[in-house]
Amino acid sequence: MKISVDTNILVRAVLQDDAKQAETAGKLLKEASLIAVSLPCLCELVWILRRGARLSKDDIATTIRDLLDAGNVVMNRPAVEAGLAILEAGGDFADGIMAYEGNWLGGETFVSFDKQAVELVTQQGQPAQLVS
Repeated sequence: MKISVDTNILVRAVLQDDAKQAETAGKLLKEASLIAVSLPCLCELVWILRRGARLSKDDIATTIRDLLDAGNVVMNRPAVEAGLAILEAGGDFADGIMAYEGNWLGGETFVSFDKQAVELVTQQGQPAQLVS
């Protein structure tokens, strides 16, 4: 079966915080011939793992990289790599996703009130501007 997952499936598989749902999620993910993981799903997953489960950014990056490397998982790899670059530099995964996708959609400069996001996006080689 080819599936598109909701964030809660990935959360249960990663955190194993509900035995029955974790088992069901794990079985579903192992048996799927294709798992489509959307960018909003990944942003939610990172937020839950960071804010709710309080996992380290390194552990979260490892989790996302494991998903990227899984043979049956498909996602927008360049956008995910952009998110990981910002996460691993100390910022928010979603900021990297937004900057990448905004550029892909035709935006030339990432703008934000978030100083750290602007600095990290700039460090990744993309034009960014702090708005005050």
